[in-house]
Amino acid sequence: MVALKEYTQIGADTMSQRLPAEELTGIPGGTLITKTPEEGRQLAMLIARHTIHQIQPNPDALKAGRPEYAVDPDSLTAAAQVVAIEFQTIAAANNYWR
Repeated sequence: MVALKEYTQIGADTMSQRLPAEELTGIPGGTLITKTPEEGRQLAMLIARHTIHQIQPNPDALKAGRPEYAVDPDSLTAAAQVVAIEFQTIAAANNYWR
C-alpha cells in the first residue's frame, strides 16, 4: 500500500500540474435535471469524479493511488456507494422521472 507520505510528496512536488477547471466543476452544467434515468446515472458518475478531482486536483497523485484502489474490492464498493448517493439525489431532483 502507498503511504500517505508518498501521496503528500507527490502533491507537493507537482502542485503546478492541476486538472483543468472543467474537471473541478461541482455540478456540471449547473443543474441536476436530466431527461432520463440513464442520463441521471451518467451525471452521478460525472459528479462523483469531479468530487474526487476537487479533493485531489493533482493528476499525478490520483494516478499514484490507482494501482492500489483499482483492485481493492472495498475501495470499489465505496466508489459505487458514492455514485449511488449522487444518483439518489439526482433522482429526487427529477421527481424520479415521473
